[in-house]
Amino acid sequence: MSKIKLTFPDDSVREFDEGTTVLDVAKSISTSLGKKAVAGKLNDTLIDVERPISQDGKIEIIAGEDDEDSLKVLRNTASLVFGAAASELKKNLHFGEKESNDDGFFVDTDDKDGQISVDELEEISAIMHKIIKNNDKVERVMMDKSELVEMFKDDPYKSSLIGAIESVQIPVYKLDGFVDFGYDAILPSMKSLKHFSLLSVAGAYWQGKSSNPMLQRIYGTAFYKEADLEADAKRRAEIKERDHRTIGRDLDLFFVDPEVGAGLPYWMPNGATIRRVIERYIIDKEVAWGYQHVYTPILMNLNAYKTSGHWEHYREDMFPPMDMGDGEMLELRPMNCPSHIQIYNHHKRSYRELPVRIAELGMMHRYEKSGALTGLQRVREMTLNDGHTFVALDQIQAEFKRTLQLMVEVYKDFDITDYSFRLSYRDPANTEKYFDDDEMWNKSQSMLKGAMDELGLDYYEAEGEAAFYGPKLDVQTKTALGNDETLSTIQLDFMQPEKFQLTYTGSDGEEHRPVMIHRGIVSTMERFIAYLIEMYKGAFPTWLAPTQVRIIPVNQKLHGAYAENLLKELRAKNIRAEIDTRDEKMGYKIRDAQTMKVPYTAVVGDQEMADATVSVRKYGEENSESEVLPMFVGSVVSDINNFSRRNG
Repeated sequence: MSKIKLTFPDDSVREFDEGTTVLDVAKSISTSLGKKAVAGKLNDTLIDVERPISQDGKIEIIAGEDDEDSLKVLRNTASLVFGAAASELKKNLHFGEKESNDDGFFVDTDDKDGQISVDELEEISAIMHKIIKNNDKVERVMMDKSELVEMFKDDPYKSSLIGAIESVQIPVYKLDGFVDFGYDAILPSMKSLKHFSLLSVAGAYWQGKSSNPMLQRIYGTAFYKEADLEADAKRRAEIKERDHRTIGRDLDLFFVDPEVGAGLPYWMPNGATIRRVIERYIIDKEVAWGYQHVYTPILMNLNAYKTSGHWEHYREDMFPPMDMGDGEMLELRPMNCPSHIQIYNHHKRSYRELPVRIAELGMMHRYEKSGALTGLQRVREMTLNDGHTFVALDQIQAEFKRTLQLMVEVYKDFDITDYSFRLSYRDPANTEKYFDDDEMWNKSQSMLKGAMDELGLDYYEAEGEAAFYGPKLDVQTKTALGNDETLSTIQLDFMQPEKFQLTYTGSDGEEHRPVMIHRGIVSTMERFIAYLIEMYKGAFPTWLAPTQVRIIPVNQKLHGAYAENLLKELRAKNIRAEIDTRDEKMGYKIRDAQTMKVPYTAVVGDQEMADATVSVRKYGEENSESEVLPMFVGSVVSDINNFSRRNG
């Protein structure tokens, strides 16, 4: 019998008979490993534990319950069992794409007689438990592609998936009369699949294209241990509690209506107030730090984006150009950099002016696919807190550090503490994305790294994450949904000044090329507010809250005038206050103020009128306190001016 050589993770090499399975290899190491093995990795490809091995290669036994690959195999199996159970419930069900990942699994389904509803998940889950209890063996067989084509000829989605497979022989899994394919590895038995949950249903376009039919996507997850499943349920509950889309709806902050434009948010008065406060804050802060704020058009001649390189590198993310009929092609801007370059280039510049700091709340448009749009985090129209500084070569590190100090100061005001620094470098092998200038890249990357080291800040390095024109520092955060997002960025750019022939007159009277530093302190208004909604769980600090004080008169007729006087005093101090004049019980009004997360609820009645006080209840607290009117107004003003910091 022919022999194969397998190399283990410790670099040891052993010979086995050709046709040996992963399970055989695991048992040859130890009996206990044979019992724990759920799959193998051959040359970094996940394979079934009972799959025969017919070639030399690197082998790894997948056995740990907390291992990422082990969980993927478990979730693959849960996905297969879901398919068998759902098919038993709905006889005409078709299946589209599926995926297992570190968050669980999903399966796309379609049924012309009626899609799977969230109410049916419990019933499908019960059928899954029945299949698991029977412990039916999953049978893996190889089938000719032509056989599969015939088997799934009435399922347009399976037929399409089969057609995309190049192999003539395709591995197929059979369970309880259900047949499926497209898995890298499945558990050999059901005994480990006890702790799973079907989570939710959502719409998903077939293969992610909005021009294709809308399928029903079923989400689920699975773990080897019940404790892990329970912990995951708590984590998901926390995510749901923080989801900016849900909070945005409940607090009436914004909405997105696909009927009038997917990915185009409408800001309601409450959300618009938060946005306005942030915009005023960041403009005032940047002006104090030496930035000159400008306004530039959202349209620009397409040639500018061809010169900048955006058309070459980001054409798929830009809206189609508008032909003005006279040879002029206008483009909705995807970036503000060419606009600020025009501001710089409008005057002849001297070394005495540098650094030239230009900033703008610049509206941009990106051609995002419908399937990628998410609340405020992924939109088609956005307003970026953008800035570009033009510096001499010897000013780069000082300006970089200065920009970073501004960023940290802003984070302190917003009480942002959970973030990390990423130095994003080019991938030297990717000459298509990154322009070819080794000297520029090496010099600029070492400058960023040197500045971070000089400041003593912790960071990690990521190759292939740079902008096409230069390296950058990214500030990374986690959204409530667990996605890694860039909140702020500082980027070095030697390329754009060259392409646009930017100059300044040096002290020697000669023309020199400036370096351009791109930076966004608080990202786009959309993404930043989404982040804040989730970070604060909608309970904005007083200085940001849409309504800072809600006044509730016990009796409108008797106490309305006193409430109006209090309102006047608060508004005179630029405090956002309102009176609740609704014909509802006082208890309901107080609960509603808490539900809407208003920082201060001020109740006024007979006693308050007699004593010239207010009964104040802060958000999240059970009890109220009596405060004299001037003291209450002063404490709210102090709270706002202090950015609601607890430590004063």
